[in-house]
Amino acid sequence: MKSWSVKLGKGISAMKREGILRGGKRSVVSFFKLFGRVGSGDILFISSGVGDSAKYRSERQAEELRLHGFKCSVTVQDNPLLPRYADRFKIFIFQKTIYSNTIAKMIENIKAQKKEIIFETDDLVYDPEYVKRMDFFERLNTLERKQYETGVGSEILNDDYAKTCVTATSYLAEKLKTHGKQVFVSKNKLSNYDVEVAQKILEIRSPNGDRISTPVKIGYFSGTASHDKDFETVKDVLSGLLEKYPQVELHLFGPLEIDQRQANFDERVKKHPFVPWEKHLENIAGADINIAPLEIGNPFCESKSELKFIEAGIVGVPTVAAATQTFREAIEDGVDGFVAGDDEEWKEKLEKLILNGDLRRQMGEIAREKVLENYTNKNSANVEYYGYLKSKLK
Repeated sequence: MKSWSVKLGKGISAMKREGILRGGKRSVVSFFKLFGRVGSGDILFISSGVGDSAKYRSERQAEELRLHGFKCSVTVQDNPLLPRYADRFKIFIFQKTIYSNTIAKMIENIKAQKKEIIFETDDLVYDPEYVKRMDFFERLNTLERKQYETGVGSEILNDDYAKTCVTATSYLAEKLKTHGKQVFVSKNKLSNYDVEVAQKILEIRSPNGDRISTPVKIGYFSGTASHDKDFETVKDVLSGLLEKYPQVELHLFGPLEIDQRQANFDERVKKHPFVPWEKHLENIAGADINIAPLEIGNPFCESKSELKFIEAGIVGVPTVAAATQTFREAIEDGVDGFVAGDDEEWKEKLEKLILNGDLRRQMGEIAREKVLENYTNKNSANVEYYGYLKSKLK
């Protein structure tokens, strides 16, 4: 019942945030995923459901493994037939799943057959102590909060039978190792389809890939309702830049609250709703500068992946990101993007891009090259991880 309560709570929030039609559609898609076909093979991903986390950490990861010869399927945590699938696969990757009677029965069956269980997460929500520090936690409805009461998937992580974890960042890997687990980092990557969509967007946008434009559009793609406090870290800098440079526009995508200071800029601060993924990528391509602010030093923020850099990079848009461990590892500062540790650095680096269209274009092109090389399933080469999985299939 717990996972169904959470799902209901998320559905209510989605409709409040995105409207009855758009939010309702997301809920319906989530429901019908329960009945997706699940065959047999090597590896089964048990996904948390729908949304970016499930998409990148289950569907994209499954495609990567298929490209390296593994037979993979993906299902969702609320599939009522889960316990039966213990017979059909050899490795089971639980991606941020909410513990339930059905999950417990499935795990019981897996253990009885001495098969492999892997815990997968892309953030710190498995630890309720960290969750309570999340800015948006207090704004969750009662049903949604149930997801975090004991930590998402903590029962699986704390089970001695599960000896291995997979995660998205080296920061999270170190956190998971404190639980005595073997940990593999498998970064977020773009699927073959994602790369094709990006290529088509670039071809339509401009044959020459020209990034010089007036006005200069700064884009912030919040994704979820958990980013208000992250945006707070750059609000003063952005307001100052809007005052100083009349050619600058700020485009805010997703459920983000703005204060009166931003509202005072009238038509130069524009809010946009959630959109399907293809349109989301098109929106990013329409920006001149992508920003990825986070609270530096906040463990929950430090655990976040470089996804905002990846999605902007694939469409040739330069990113200025908070100088978290992950972004410092992903971005070569001043070459394929910028990282900023304080207000002065945010101001200095955003000004460089605002004033120099050639720099925007050049940095975006280099970022795209990096993403194609290091963050696509087509070019993936996580040899140690693949070797471990193969050892469990013998």
